[in-house]
Amino acid sequence: MMDVAAAVGGDFLLGGDLRINRIGFGAMRLVANSLEGPPRDPAAGVAVLRRAVELGVDHIDTAGFYRLGGTSAHELIREALAPYRDDVVIATKVGPLRDAGGVFHGQARPEELRGLVEEDLRRLGVPRLDLVYLRPGGVGPDGSSVAERFAVLAELREAGLIRHLGLSNVDAAQVAEARSIAPVVAVQNHFHVQYAEDRRLLEDCERSSTAYVPYFPLGGGMPVDDAQVRAVAQRLSSSVAQVSLAWLLAVSPVTLAIPGTGSVAHLEENVAAGGLRLGPDDLAELAG
Repeated sequence: MMDVAAAVGGDFLLGGDLRINRIGFGAMRLVANSLEGPPRDPAAGVAVLRRAVELGVDHIDTAGFYRLGGTSAHELIREALAPYRDDVVIATKVGPLRDAGGVFHGQARPEELRGLVEEDLRRLGVPRLDLVYLRPGGVGPDGSSVAERFAVLAELREAGLIRHLGLSNVDAAQVAEARSIAPVVAVQNHFHVQYAEDRRLLEDCERSSTAYVPYFPLGGGMPVDDAQVRAVAQRLSSSVAQVSLAWLLAVSPVTLAIPGTGSVAHLEENVAAGGLRLGPDDLAELAG
């Protein structure tokens, strides 16, 4: 495949001071295809990360709970990319607790968040985290107050351990509550071409120049695959995944795509999607 640089998808100024390409990389699938496994060969993850950076991917999304057995996404990132280039931005998430056996067991209490942030610093091998999301809730937003927990992260930001703060898996009320405490530069919620129920919050992010970073951009456990997407992909001689990613970039100027994979070939296909331009007819068909 001919090299297509991530820059072809355009860029975004995150938090007013970090310019990143809109096509990034999600690290969850480096360790395994799902959080339950089976595990991948760590060497494959290292190869994918190094190839991603070669292609100009400069936004890597990870989490401390992206781990299985003795392998963690953080440590693969460190092995592959440290010492880090100045232009590489690493985002991580804190909140969900996961034991050594891989079982999730609730949310971190406010007093536990500093320890999670310090563990992320250590595992990634960085003096400061570029972007930390507070991720409350389970499968979807839980409507809980985020104030006390977000205030802890805001204190760590003031102390210089975190550069920017974000929220993941949240609703509009939680975003507003967090904004009353400290700037929110990114929101990461469930959103893709077949699941666009979060448009109102996306519009709010547009008004405030807040990055909107869809998780499961290709559908997650239920891959995007319907007649409209397939028809557009066939017409444009592209894959369903590429059309799905191109739609995310087209739907709003603040969306950032973070498709994840454990395959170099799929990585290259995803990055090339940044160069795919959807016309008005394509977008109308995808709106269905």
